[in-house]
Amino acid sequence: MAYDLEEQEKLDALRAWWERYGTICAVIVFVIVAGIAGWRGWQWYDGHRAGQAMGYFEALENAAAQEGDDAVARIKAASTTLRGDFSGSGYTTRGVLVAAQALQERNDLDGAREQLEWLIQNSADVALVSLARLRLAGVLLDQKQYEPALAQLTDAPAGFEGLYADRRGDILLAQGKIAEAKTAWENALKELGSDPVAQIVRLKIDALGGA
Repeated sequence: MAYDLEEQEKLDALRAWWERYGTICAVIVFVIVAGIAGWRGWQWYDGHRAGQAMGYFEALENAAAQEGDDAVARIKAASTTLRGDFSGSGYTTRGVLVAAQALQERNDLDGAREQLEWLIQNSADVALVSLARLRLAGVLLDQKQYEPALAQLTDAPAGFEGLYADRRGDILLAQGKIAEAKTAWENALKELGSDPVAQIVRLKIDALGGA
C-alpha cells in the first residue's frame, strides 16, 4: 500500500508539472522542429537558386564563345537575368565580367560599359570592383572618353597600382601627352616588378624612343 501511495504521489507531481510546463515544452519542441525544417528548406532553396544561377552563367559562357548577333543577344539576356534574379550570387559578378569582355571584343562598347558600371555599383568584392574599373577605363579609352577613363584609375587599390599606371599611360598617349605617358609607364614598371606585364610596358617605353 505504501508503494502505491508513493507511486500516486509521483504521478500527481508529474501531472502538476505538466500542467505548469507542458505547454511551454510543446512550444519549445515545435520551435526546434520548425527551425530544423526551415533550415533544411532554406538549404534546398539556396542550393536550387545556386543551380539556376550556374545554369545562366554557363549559358552566358557558351554564348560568349560563339559569333553573330544572336550570340550577343543571348549574352545580354543571360546577364540581365543574372543581375535581375541572382544579384547576390558569385556567378553573377563573374558572368558580368565575361559579358563585358565578350561585348568589348565584338565592339559593343556601350554594352560592355553598361555591364562594368553595374558591377562597380553593385558588387561588394573589392578585387572585382578594382578589376571592373580597370576594364571600364579600357572601354572608355576605346570610346575616346579620356577624362572619364582617367577618373576610373584614381586611388589605385593594393595590388593594382602597376596595372592602373599602365592603363593611365595608354590613355595619356592617346591624348598626345607623350612625356606624361612615359612617366606613367615608368611608375608601372616600378610597381609591377617581375610581373610578365612589365615586359609589355617596357616595350611601350622603348617604342617612344627618345621622347
